[in-house]
Amino acid sequence: MPDVTVSDTPSRPLRKDAERNRKRILEAARDLFAGKGLEPSLNDVAHHAGVGVGTVYRRFTNKDALLEAIFEDSINQLTELAKAALRRPDSWEGFAWYVERLCEMTATDRGLREIAFSKAYGGDRVTAAQERLVPVLKTLVERARLDGRLRPELSSTDMPIFGLLAGTVSEFAGHVDTDLWRRYVAILLDGMRLRADQLPLPVSALDDDEVECAMQTWEPAGPCGEHGGRGRS
Repeated sequence: MPDVTVSDTPSRPLRKDAERNRKRILEAARDLFAGKGLEPSLNDVAHHAGVGVGTVYRRFTNKDALLEAIFEDSINQLTELAKAALRRPDSWEGFAWYVERLCEMTATDRGLREIAFSKAYGGDRVTAAQERLVPVLKTLVERARLDGRLRPELSSTDMPIFGLLAGTVSEFAGHVDTDLWRRYVAILLDGMRLRADQLPLPVSALDDDEVECAMQTWEPAGPCGEHGGRGRS
């Protein structure tokens, strides 16, 4: 019978426990950030997950690392949705479908909209995901505009604002009607479609540099504890 050392025996259960704790932490963080935005700290996440603070810090060294684990995939999902919209043969249908999907995600997940449209949190992986999204959105908007389906003043830089507007409706009245944001997205889309009798929009869209400046300086939740990377712990 082969010798079995003490260190060999507990190794597999410990790995299972670590993975179970990691999943519990991620689920708790998603739940907290979806409802409260990025303000909750790692301590809040630990409490919500029902684990010790030390357990969270062993899995995620700072808040940026946790945000990356949660939101990189979500921003990549927005990119894949935009690519799917481009595969639709009708440029207006594809554009409107994407705006509805974008607003649905951002209206129902406050944390996603705050990290998708800000660079104050999230680390390099989230920033890279944001940068992959931008050129696809530009193509989506330009295609509908060149087809004469979208009013010419509309810009891809308007897209984050649409997501934020849907989210604001949810923050204001989501507890009264969870689907109210859909009403205002329909109104927005109606105003975006090109018509012969439209007056020009009174103010220009932000340009790329202005959007970058807004994203660099907007910290939706404000300071919330010790610094961890560029985010907060």
